[in-house]
Amino acid sequence: MNRARPGAKPDENAQQCLFIWPKQLTATGATMNAPLGVILAGGQATRMGGGDKCLLKLGGVSILNRVIDRLTPQVATIVLNANGDATRFADYNIAVVPDSITGFAGPLAGVLSGLDHAASSGHSHIVTIAADTPFFPCDLVPQLQLAGGDVGLALAASPSGRQPTFGLWPVALREDLRSALRDGVRKVVQWTQKHEAGTAEFPDDAAFFNVNTPDDLRTAEAML
Repeated sequence: MNRARPGAKPDENAQQCLFIWPKQLTATGATMNAPLGVILAGGQATRMGGGDKCLLKLGGVSILNRVIDRLTPQVATIVLNANGDATRFADYNIAVVPDSITGFAGPLAGVLSGLDHAASSGHSHIVTIAADTPFFPCDLVPQLQLAGGDVGLALAASPSGRQPTFGLWPVALREDLRSALRDGVRKVVQWTQKHEAGTAEFPDDAAFFNVNTPDDLRTAEAML
């Protein structure tokens, strides 16, 4: 994940998405339905001393609330990938899906859980978002869809590099991903390169600033 300098500001829409993206997007001549949004919160938050980073308050509002509000206009519905007792998220009124691969297998395990949930609920694609990144682009989903091509697989990128937890993933590849995880694959790009994933380029590193440490939380406060 990218680090932004203290005092850096995301783009002009960083604080909230002021417009609503349509539920369908025409890309390369094809109509694409809005995907399922999957917020990835399955990490162990060791640099925060454990616990859920996304439940920390940022400007008086939890980071998770900010992520949900930012993602809602861009997707059909939202689920949260998190492990442990799901009741700690009861106030958010969203489904919680744990990793199906044991042992904290990384973000790909959360992607797989999201794909399994999407398959059971009739969605053809999911979009993943890191739960600790409150300023991600308001047009993240349509840009990923445009970059996904025929396969419908794409990762976001900013000037400092790929943002591998921000991606568009097709349900059609979920069994391939399951096999890869069972074979020990853990790096997102190792798997996405195999399937020639597209890249959605975004101009602003600060949009992908994530809160990993207490210092990061203070920096994020300054970015509001």
